[in-house]
Amino acid sequence: MMCRLAGLVLGTLLAAGGGAQAQARSLMSVPDARMEFIRACTAHMAGRWAHPVAVCGCLHDHAAAAVQDIDLREALLRGMRERGVPTIENDWIPAAKQAQISATFDKIAKPALQCMFDPADRPVGERTDLER
Repeated sequence: MMCRLAGLVLGTLLAAGGGAQAQARSLMSVPDARMEFIRACTAHMAGRWAHPVAVCGCLHDHAAAAVQDIDLREALLRGMRERGVPTIENDWIPAAKQAQISATFDKIAKPALQCMFDPADRPVGERTDLER
């Protein structure tokens, strides 16, 4: 009886483990949204900045942290990804949220300037150039 129970448990674990491995493989094949953003953004930044990957990563991270509304955040990231600068087109967001575009830019303005003009080798919290 104990042998059957152990066999049943082992068989269940092996079956579940195979499913977990397949799920992990499928998750690994999904492109990382941040890396995809950086790849697309870097194409626009390559001639402008000495470290375009760092600039794009910084822009993404600040936009993701500062803009809580999903529609506005996705529109802002789309603008940066497609044009290389923080941009939101009215037709990218619902009409009810279009009045919030200005406030969204207010939230992202200082961090975006820090990303672009402050040295990339120091963490954003330690940068002071824009605080003077």
